[in-house]
Amino acid sequence: MTPALTPSPRALQLIQTLVQMNTVSHNSNLALIHFVRDELQKLGVASRLTTSADKTKANLFATLGEGKPAGIILSGHTDTVPWDGQDWTGDPLSAAIQDGRLYGRGSCDMKGFIGMALAHAGDFLNSAAPFAVHLALSYDEEVGCLGVKELIADMKDAGIAPLACIVGEPTSMVPATAHKGVYRYKCCVRGKEAHSSLTPQSVNAIEMAARVVGKLRDMAEGFEANEPRYEGFDVPFSTASVGQFHGGIADNVVPRDAEFRYEFRNLPTADAVSMQKEVVAFSERAQPAMKKIAPEAGFSFETICEVPAFLGSAGDAVTRLAQRLAGAQRTTLVAFGTEAGLFKSAGIPTVVCGPGSINQAHQPDEYVSLEQLARCEDFMRGLVATRAIA
Repeated sequence: MTPALTPSPRALQLIQTLVQMNTVSHNSNLALIHFVRDELQKLGVASRLTTSADKTKANLFATLGEGKPAGIILSGHTDTVPWDGQDWTGDPLSAAIQDGRLYGRGSCDMKGFIGMALAHAGDFLNSAAPFAVHLALSYDEEVGCLGVKELIADMKDAGIAPLACIVGEPTSMVPATAHKGVYRYKCCVRGKEAHSSLTPQSVNAIEMAARVVGKLRDMAEGFEANEPRYEGFDVPFSTASVGQFHGGIADNVVPRDAEFRYEFRNLPTADAVSMQKEVVAFSERAQPAMKKIAPEAGFSFETICEVPAFLGSAGDAVTRLAQRLAGAQRTTLVAFGTEAGLFKSAGIPTVVCGPGSINQAHQPDEYVSLEQLARCEDFMRGLVATRAIA
């Protein structure tokens, strides 16, 4: 019987330490960032930190092999989704190991990858590879890839131009070359209230909002019926959906206010910005009739997040490298959003490849298998020994 693959004790300990830190997006991530900074400082490696506006969160960027040309980014986000209301059988921060699995929030998404990269920081530092390895850790990925935008801007300001980027999201160690975009918006509708017996003197905010919701449904049906398919995705066309709707105060009061939130998940070949422009244009056509009754009536829109789609290639050097290091015979596409599109938009060839399955992420009893972590460790060791990216 072949013995089960297991990661090194050092790597496992680091991953457990990271999982035990509560970095849910509404909390600070500074304890984790400072821990990584201090671990790197022991190796003589300085870290660049960029902070959120309120200084409660930070990104970290560190170069292992300063002075070498260019380099490969190993990218991970430090925040996790909450576990409120989920039925966990143990403490979400326990980092318990049982039956060949490491349990805990973020174990799969994506502290396993971060801890593994950190465990091999010294090896990257002392590698004979002709390129550096950059460790890039971000905040607030789960709420819209907010922190990484600051990290990329700071990297550019510093004149750092990496050769490639590997985003370690959970792909079961199969390199992913594409994912959809995630574009979320909030629409606020202002009408004019009145007693429900006097509706002609009012503007019903819920009814006007419902017209835009109907427009979104029509768009979604149009994508499904008419958009050219992108085979390989679970849903091979763009989607639109409404996630929240609020409005009204009583049955006999015409509502003055309504609010709803919606999203587009666009194929890499589709333009989500144009989709949003179509929604705004539709609402603007409805406004004149509203303003005729109440000049203050109308629609306003707020951007919640805009995470661009990612489209790499199986032929990219970084994809071929990831396949070789992971021992993967194929590439894949993923349904979930990542920071890969932002790195690619910055001109950095990118691939997504990391331990664990997205089927375990965000779930009760989230876990990553020790076998997946061991495969990720082999990946890191292979990168240490790599002499050329192409």
